[in-house]
Amino acid sequence: MQKLVFEEKWDKTIANADRFFIEKVFSELTLNDEDIIQFTPIRQAVNHKEDLLVTVIIHNTSGEGLSLNQQKLSYMENDYLMAEETFFLPVVLPPFTSMPWTFIFPRKSIQHNASLKNGCLVI
Repeated sequence: MQKLVFEEKWDKTIANADRFFIEKVFSELTLNDEDIIQFTPIRQAVNHKEDLLVTVIIHNTSGEGLSLNQQKLSYMENDYLMAEETFFLPVVLPPFTSMPWTFIFPRKSIQHNASLKNGCLVI
């Protein structure tokens, strides 16, 4: 059974409303049995630097710890590639654990203007 955890810095700084929203999304989701790594979208935004921020819940559905080292991720909207970047996640996600995370796609990695609707992350 999946367990939701918050990375230490997130746990100390997340607003109560955001925590409640993420917990609600987590409690209502159904994961598939096929993919070891799954992402549940939470929100997308563009910051003042014009970087794309994609917040998701990362799910490790395997029985082993998971690290995302030099992992290329794509942000897609309606099957169109919007941005692509290689990431290093500085934590190991324990077995059967889910964790919220924000991936920041630098402006240079954005290939098309995103609508910030119906987006998803793809490995």
